[in-house]
Amino acid sequence: MDKNIIEFHPENEEETKSLVEMWRLLVDCMGTNKKITPIGEYIPEKKNTASFFIEGEAGGMTKSSDKTAPADGTYYCSTCNKYINLKKGDTIPLCCGRPMELLE
Repeated sequence: MDKNIIEFHPENEEETKSLVEMWRLLVDCMGTNKKITPIGEYIPEKKNTASFFIEGEAGGMTKSSDKTAPADGTYYCSTCNKYINLKKGDTIPLCCGRPMELLE
């Protein structure tokens, strides 16, 4: 990081490939570039994963999982930020490939 500039330096071929895919998704030479927005929190001691939402990209399809809600509440997808209210015992939907999480 240098002031308001962030640079990514891939350390292996797999990271380079992922960076190229991300670049192609975000950059449109003939149109409008997409923006990324952070989602949730980044606390390495709790979970060493930072999540971002790509503006202008559709989220994944919502499907049912085999898990049920342990409590009434709002459940969300940490990938695309989609929300749903569930009652205890309702089936937790899959969104963006994984079960939605209870918003605490």
